[in-house]
Amino acid sequence: MSETLLETVASPCVAPGLDTDGFVHSVETCGTVDGPGLRYVLFLSGCPLRCQYCHNPDAQGRPGGCERSAGEVLDDVLKYKRYIKRGGLTVSGGEPLMQPDFVHALFKGAKDAGLHTTLDTSGFLGYKASDELLENVDLVLLDIKSFNPVTYQKVTGVNLNPTLEFADRLDSMGKDVWIRFVLVPGLTDAESNIDGLASFVSTLGNVAKVEILPFHKMGESKYKELDMEYLLVDTPEPTTEEVERARSIFARYGVKAI
Repeated sequence: MSETLLETVASPCVAPGLDTDGFVHSVETCGTVDGPGLRYVLFLSGCPLRCQYCHNPDAQGRPGGCERSAGEVLDDVLKYKRYIKRGGLTVSGGEPLMQPDFVHALFKGAKDAGLHTTLDTSGFLGYKASDELLENVDLVLLDIKSFNPVTYQKVTGVNLNPTLEFADRLDSMGKDVWIRFVLVPGLTDAESNIDGLASFVSTLGNVAKVEILPFHKMGESKYKELDMEYLLVDTPEPTTEEVERARSIFARYGVKAI
């Protein structure tokens, strides 16, 4: 671990207040896939990655757009408390750790209100998540886009190592994690790539489950609206057999993937 990372993680932190401002991309008030139970899912603006299959390309780059305070957001979350009391709050993106103080304030407020909290992240900016922030996180949805470094760079435009370091850190903390992997034919589906990821995940003691997410083109229209090139226009969605093959590779290592 680098000296800079050690300083960031170990430095004392006072939880940011609910007057902390952040940039919100969108909201899903009855989410069922981003954590356990029925959830309020907050998508934040800003992301350093350029994933080829990104379904929120308008959230890439620096945070911007709708600015709200953590208190305003939490007030809205709590309007749904009776519905999400067996679920909770999930903060996604973009990449939520582009705005760590805002996320910290939200999760601290949510925990004080008795809600389950979930952080959905690529892990690339995991060094920005202080131990104090993570103390208020019940579950991390960790999106590991690929295990082969060359493939990861091609998929995301950034380096793989920070994500693996964050995964190891979460393991050392005993923080509950769901691993997510998007299966893209011709891009992430090489057996060696999946095998490497499965082998790595098998070394972690804190992974409750692995989710293999079949590639889809639901975000393609946004690229046209933003006049952005969509590189996967000719890529098919994976077949049932291809998804099952990926699951079987994880099974070799005693890892159950759904």
